[in-house]
Amino acid sequence: MENRIMKLREKMEEKELEAFLISSAANRRYLTGFTGTAGYLLLLPEENIFITDFRYKDQAKKQVPHCKIVEISSKIIAGIGELLAKNNIEKLGLESDQITYHDFTKYRDTFKGIELAPVAGLTEELRLYKDESEISNIKKAVEIADLAFAHIIDFIKVGKTEKEVALELEFFMKKAGGEDNAFDFIVASGERSALPHGVATDKVIEYGDFVTMDYGTIVNGYCSDITRTIVVGEANEKQKEIYQLVLKAQKKVISKIKAGLTCKEVDAIARDIIKENGYAENFGHGLGHGLGLNVHEGPRLSYTSDDKLEKGMVVTDEPGIYLSNWGGVRIEDDLLITANGCQVLNKAPKELIVV
Repeated sequence: MENRIMKLREKMEEKELEAFLISSAANRRYLTGFTGTAGYLLLLPEENIFITDFRYKDQAKKQVPHCKIVEISSKIIAGIGELLAKNNIEKLGLESDQITYHDFTKYRDTFKGIELAPVAGLTEELRLYKDESEISNIKKAVEIADLAFAHIIDFIKVGKTEKEVALELEFFMKKAGGEDNAFDFIVASGERSALPHGVATDKVIEYGDFVTMDYGTIVNGYCSDITRTIVVGEANEKQKEIYQLVLKAQKKVISKIKAGLTCKEVDAIARDIIKENGYAENFGHGLGHGLGLNVHEGPRLSYTSDDKLEKGMVVTDEPGIYLSNWGGVRIEDDLLITANGCQVLNKAPKELIVV
């Protein structure tokens, strides 16, 4: 944690920031290891101060030994202002992409005589590159998600509802060690599988339905994100065609992705295959995204993204084809970027499964 703060301080120096206030939950956890829900990290010129209230003071002392713990249980913004004034701070950096306008006006009205410098992405740039502990946590979260897929294909049958499938996934993964759902699970069957974000409903799964499941869990704060699509009963020729096309695009990305490519170039690997086969208009989202403390973080794999992939990043590979009033297919793995390629973290099978 201390090394991460040191790297952030180097970025602060580049931006000529005298002090920096970290308020976002993910950045706070990344820099301190604190798992509670309330707290601020204040980086002063000569001191790292972790500010929390009475509820978390003992927890903070155990989890954040590399910072001075300051308890402020009421009027916390005013208390931060006093710390800034005591240390003669003239310019304070704020996470512009994490705070609301309401928060900003509150800081502005409280921190009198201090120049506020909203900056974006300082901590997030550090979070792009996962260290060994982060990769280990993501791998464990992925392992649990893979086990959940093996379990759920024996659970799904005609007559089950989408909500029942989503609940069974959640229950299984929490029993297996997952802390929480990484996001609201997508379970979309039949025509609803054409909805890229078709959150589970009371719809009953029918014979011949596609069932697309996009889900993940959290281990020590780190997320997994997997999508698999299966058929219930019997697959028709159209379903087989669309499935194999998506699988071909997804696997092609795995064979070509590596450090040094731009996210736009990687997106094109899958998009070109889908386009060549006449379904360009049916793949309307980006190929993937970064994965870590947030299920969606940088880099962004999209036809509009100039982000560059580097060794140590973890990203998703999730092309899809969606046909309105018919159905859709998405297949997703989590990938660790290496110098010459990638490591596929998921082990769950991807060949078309009919249950």
